[in-house]
This record gives sequence, C-alpha cells and structure tokens, in this order.
Amino acid sequence: MDIRQLRVLRELGDLGSVRAVADAMLITPSAVSQQLALLQRSVDVPLTRREGRNLVLTDAGRVLADAGASVIRAMADARAAIGAFHDDPAGTVALSAFHSAGHAVFSRLVDRLPPGTDGVPHLRLSDEDVSQQEFPALTARYDLVLAHRMANGPAWPQDRVSVLPMIEEALDVALPAEHPLAARDALLPADVADEPWVTSRAGYSPADVLAAVVAVTGRPAQVVHRINDYSAVAALVAAGGVIGLLPRYTARQALAPGLVLRPLRGVAAVRTIDVLARPEALRRRSVMTVADTLRDILSELTAPRAS
Repeated sequence: MDIRQLRVLRELGDLGSVRAVADAMLITPSAVSQQLALLQRSVDVPLTRREGRNLVLTDAGRVLADAGASVIRAMADARAAIGAFHDDPAGTVALSAFHSAGHAVFSRLVDRLPPGTDGVPHLRLSDEDVSQQEFPALTARYDLVLAHRMANGPAWPQDRVSVLPMIEEALDVALPAEHPLAARDALLPADVADEPWVTSRAGYSPADVLAAVVAVTGRPAQVVHRINDYSAVAALVAAGGVIGLLPRYTARQALAPGLVLRPLRGVAAVRTIDVLARPEALRRRSVMTVADTLRDILSELTAPRAS
C-alpha cells in the first residue's frame, strides 16, 4: 500500500461514492477503482462492499482509513518539516576544505557569517588533506566540499556530485629572493628542471606539475623533500637549498619573508577550485548562502593579481 491508495480509501469513507472521490481528487472514477483494487491486493480482508449503486467501506476498511488518515497527517508534517529544513536560513552547514583553502577562506567566512547571528548559517568547518580523486567521497560527510583538481586532469564525476565552479589558480615556482632565477619575470621547465625540489606527495597538485616538468624536459626531478603543508614548503624554500611550487592565491598567508613566486610557462600549471556537493544539499537555503559567500571570497582573493 502507498499514501495515494490510503488517501483514496479515506476519501471514499468521507464522501461515500467513487464519483465523489474522483471529483475531489481530480482524477477519473476508473483511476479511483484502480487504486482501491491495488490496495485490496495488499490486505487479506475486504475493505469495501456494494451498497446499492455505491461502494462503501467495510469495518476493516474504516479501520484502515482511520489509520491511513494518521499516516497522511504524518506525511504532511514530514513534508512541512523538510520544507522548513530546506528554507531555514540559519541551518547548520558542514564545510570541508583542503589545507591552503582553509587558511585562505575560513576566517573570512566566519567574519561574513558571524556565529550566533539571526538568519545566518551555523558553520561546521573541517580541513581534509586528501588526494584529488578522494574529494567526491567527502560529500557523504559534508554539505559542501572545497576541492581542487588540475585543469587538464580528469573531470569530477558529475553523475555522483554537483559541481559549483569557483576559480582557477596557477601554481607558481617558489624561490629564495637571492636565487638567480628570481630575477626573471617567468620561468620555463628547462630553467627549473635541474634544481633541487621540495614537492608534495603523489596525487596532489605540486607533484602533478613537477611531473609535467619532467615529461617536457626529459630530465628526472631532484626531489629532496615531500611535504604537503604549504607553510612548511615556504619556510624550507626561504631557508635556501630547494625550490618548490605554491598556489598563487590560497597560499599567500604561508609566504615567508625572503621568498618570491614566479609564473611557470610551458606546462599545465593551473588547477581549478570547485565546490562539490550532493544535489540534495544544494536545495537548502543555508547551504547555498555559504556556497555564494565562498565564491565571493575566492573571487576577491584573485582580484589584486587580476587588476
């Protein structure tokens, strides 16, 4: 039995005829009869009987109609509750971000959506240091997932997650200010191929860009350190002895004194930053408020360089 069948039975008990039920529900009498027949198949006792030309409820039918009325009311309450949940501007929103994005946006997000303010989403923030292919799975635990992938890499699985594009971000070569290459406006793969490197573990953007440098030059990379934390990478580069790759915008807070960034030309060194979510999460007003605020913050991060 389903809710539509129970409603037909309830209306028959209240209105007294198939024609009256059809008129009330804006369906045909044959559709009413079909729903009643389907419902009858699911129970072992007769639910209706003929009384003259009319079809009326048996005692068992009245019991089920009363129970069905309770189910219909409960479903109406459930729909109202989910509607309130979707429309609540102050609903709780769980957001995860990769580390450099968390550094760049979390404090700004809280500043724009202050805790305890009426009509403002209630934030639950987490950082997740995962490889690119692991971001979609995080949507099972978070309403919004701030994720990155190389612009020329595999697309997000849009049959599983919804994608809200945010910004594109280049990975620049990080150099000590006194390094000879720091005097150049931009660098080519051949300029950096033989340098000692600090880079990320495999599956993360810096390692992907360094792999592209190796592919273009045909020379193996001299990897000294593998570190994912951009603050540690910046500090090591500034101390001398290695060069690295840092995101142009989201790693600004990690930049150490004595360190400079230079664009890398000739290889794919751009990643996209997107928000991933399950489609049902994006129906919530509070979730979309956070997503829109994230887009504003990330757009502002790119503005100084863009201008």
